[in-house]
This record gives sequence, C-alpha cells and structure tokens, in this order.
Amino acid sequence: MAAYQEKHSDSLIGITVAVLVLVGIVMVFSSSAVYAMEKYNDSYYFLKRQVVWCLLGTGALFVAKNIDYHKLHQYTYPIMLATFLLLLAVMFPEVSKEAGGARRWLTLGGLSFQPSELAKFTLVLFIAKSLVKRADKLKNFAYGYLPNLVVLGFFFVPILFQPDFGTAMVICIVTFTMLFVAGLRKKFLFLSLLALVPFVASAVLSTEYRTRRVIAFLDPWQDPSNSGFQAIQSFYAFGRGGYLGTGLGASHQKLFYLPEAHTDFIFSVIGEELGFLGTSAIIVLFSILIWRGFTVACQAKDPFGAHLATGLTLLIGFQAFINLGVTVGLLPIKGLTLPFISMGGSSMLISMLSVGVLMNISEQTVRHG
Repeated sequence: MAAYQEKHSDSLIGITVAVLVLVGIVMVFSSSAVYAMEKYNDSYYFLKRQVVWCLLGTGALFVAKNIDYHKLHQYTYPIMLATFLLLLAVMFPEVSKEAGGARRWLTLGGLSFQPSELAKFTLVLFIAKSLVKRADKLKNFAYGYLPNLVVLGFFFVPILFQPDFGTAMVICIVTFTMLFVAGLRKKFLFLSLLALVPFVASAVLSTEYRTRRVIAFLDPWQDPSNSGFQAIQSFYAFGRGGYLGTGLGASHQKLFYLPEAHTDFIFSVIGEELGFLGTSAIIVLFSILIWRGFTVACQAKDPFGAHLATGLTLLIGFQAFINLGVTVGLLPIKGLTLPFISMGGSSMLISMLSVGVLMNISEQTVRHG
C-alpha cells in the first residue's frame, strides 16, 4: 500500500508541474506579446525564450529524476565551490550583465543565467548534508548550528551585494526553517532572528528604493505614480478580473500599465484574464505540489532524502508564497518570480531540477518501501 501511495505521489508531482509549466507558457505569451513587439519587433520573443528554458528545464528534471540523489551527497562540496565561484563571477562586467541597477546575470550564447538561483538549491543541499552529519550535535551551538550559519553567510553576502535582497531573505528563511524542522534548539533560532531584525531594518532604511517599497506596501496610494504604481496596477488587474476574468489575452493592465507583467506580476495578469477561478486553480496546484513534496520528505528512506525533500519543497513553496503575496499586497514588492510560470530561465531550470530530485527521492522510496 505504501508503495502504491508513493508511486501515485510521484505521478501527481509530475502532472502538477507539467500543468503549471504549460500555464506559464500560455501566460508568458499573453502577458508579453505586445511589449515584445514594441521592444523587439517580435511578439514571440519572450515565448520562444520561455519554451527554450522549459525544454532545458525538462531535460534537467529527467536527468535528476534518473540519477541517485545520494550522488548529490557525495558531490555537495564541489557543487558549493562551483556555485560560490559563479556568484563571484557576476561581479565582473566582462562575463555578466546589469539590468535595473542590479548585476545578477552571467551571459553565455545569448542566454543569461542567474547564479543566485543555483545558490538556493546548493544551500539546501548543504544544509541537508550538514543535518545528517551533525544529527547528534544539533543542541550544540558551536558544532551543530554555527557551521550552517557560516556557510549561509558565504552565500548571503555576495547575493546581497548584487543586490538581490529578496533571494538573500529566501535562503535565510529556508535555512532557518530546515534547521527548525530538524530539531535545532528554538533558542538558537530565536536569537538569530532577533539579531537579523536590526540588520534587515538597516538594509531597508539605508537604501532609498527599499524604503519606498515598504512605504508603498503600507500605503501605495500615498505615491500612486511612483513607488505605489506597481501595487495599484496589480490591484486594478485583480479587480477587473472578477470571478471569471476578462478572457485569455484580454488584459488591459499588461498594456504598459503593469511593469514586469510577464515576470514578477504574471499572477496579476492571470487574475485579470482568468479571474478568481484561474488564480484559485494556480493556488490549488501549488498546494498539491507542496503537500506531495512534504509527503515525499516524510516517507523518504533515509534522513538525507528527508531533509533534502523538505528543503526543496520549502524553496518552491516560499518563493511561490512571496510572489503571490506581493501581487495581492500582502507583502512589500520583491523581485521574485512565480516558479514554473513566470518568464525567468534560471528560476525555471533550477525549479525543474529540484522537482527531478524530489521525484528521484520518491521513486527510491517506492523501490525500498
């Protein structure tokens, strides 16, 4: 019976992700066609790039699905080194590009890759390995907790200086949650979060655009044509959509009103064109994926698989939650894509890779269940 349930969960994960990816392809085209024609004289510009990344992501998923996840345990440190070097490489203009005041992308053959997306996966991999290695030392600060904080810092600092405050916060949240779930002393986590509060406050208040985003979150109507513009246009999109939506392709807000309509705010376009029913379906799909991911973690055959599945599920879940929260005004604006749906090659590739690892953990549970 257990084997049948896990086989079903494996199929359900794959089906759910496939539906999300297909929805993403359709919505990327719908939300970007007019903008792409205006900027690149090719209404299919973003659609073609999204399809390429989806194919690469599908390849990554099948490779990860068919490689024993224990090999990741063996090669954790080389993967960490490669990821850290890629994060450093972003600092060199010769191999990277700048957009919107941030330098986060490496360029190769007309495609760009964001190393911070790989850093999320790599950090989860390290924490999973660390929790197995230090299973009997989690109550000890110096041996059980501090090494994880040090490695977190090595990834956190270069990501923060790109700058990519949103991703830096995501890796902190995922790391602390993994440690909490594993049984780390609550006192250690509480003190760490307490120490993080003034740092976050300083990072926000010392940077004008971050301060404006917080003010806009509290009251977007205070500056409707500047800092509050994105949030207000997103609200308009959901308001126009109503219960059933205006119809696929019929969004008005994507016509140069809603910035980043095909990336950070694609959920707003879904809300306008597909309405409450469409957005609810997306939320249900993510809920199924997260539920099955945690099921895989609970039924994994060994602690490493359990911790790895937990971390990868948290990674996808937190990023989806933050993106959805931003678009509906529950969170300050952050530049985080909606996994599997938003235009964003690096996010698509790493998210699909993560799902492949989840499916491999699930299948090995079937074989050994």
